Amino acid sequence: MADFQIAPSILSADFAKLGQECDDVLASGADIIHFDVMDNHYVPNLTIGPLVCDALRRHGVTVPIDVHLMVSPVDRLVGDFAEAGATYITFHPEASDHIDRTIQMIRSAGCKAGLVFNPATPLSYLEYELGNLDMILLMSVNPGFGGQGFISSALDKLKRVRNIIDDSDLDIRLEIDGGVKVDNIAEIAAAGADTFVSGSGIFGKRNESDPNKYDTIIQEMRDELAKVG
Repeated sequence: MADFQIAPSILSADFAKLGQECDDVLASGADIIHFDVMDNHYVPNLTIGPLVCDALRRHGVTVPIDVHLMVSPVDRLVGDFAEAGATYITFHPEASDHIDRTIQMIRSAGCKAGLVFNPATPLSYLEYELGNLDMILLMSVNPGFGGQGFISSALDKLKRVRNIIDDSDLDIRLEIDGGVKVDNIAEIAAAGADTFVSGSGIFGKRNESDPNKYDTIIQEMRDELAKVG
């Protein structure tokens, strides 16, 4: 069985009870908590900052926190999120004036570093930075809002990146974000993803029999992933 990891995006959670939402989704079998950080500049939306990350760590969240920075400039927030408890910090190469410097800043702060590729962003950046990355995140929607539909061309891009990672023999996670749901997660995994961000595909789908849990929807995802192996 491949090391598939499910990363619910708290962008779709109930912010009035965010700590409980994280507790419930993790108790139901999720692996990672995913943060979508938007600045109303790089993307047309405004979400959360490092204080929320710190609050969840103090609440008791111990699993990896995966911080996706949709902000420009990037560097100012790296130290703040590292101090707040981020595990991964990923960013868009277009949002950094000096990509290698930003990656080294993330790693020097004790976090794992990743690059994020929008649907139309070329993969050429990997030619120079692959050996410095712990994660590659492919967007299967245009960034800025939750609840969008999956862009099917992301599947071909996933296959290309999976081949790049496998040929390199490096330990790099390949994450997908945008429109990931039960009915397409197996196809996405077959294309090469091993880490699956899902916001509206998980949050808002509590068990009918036990509204304190999300284990039905997460188990359905696991069952689909098992078909891929």
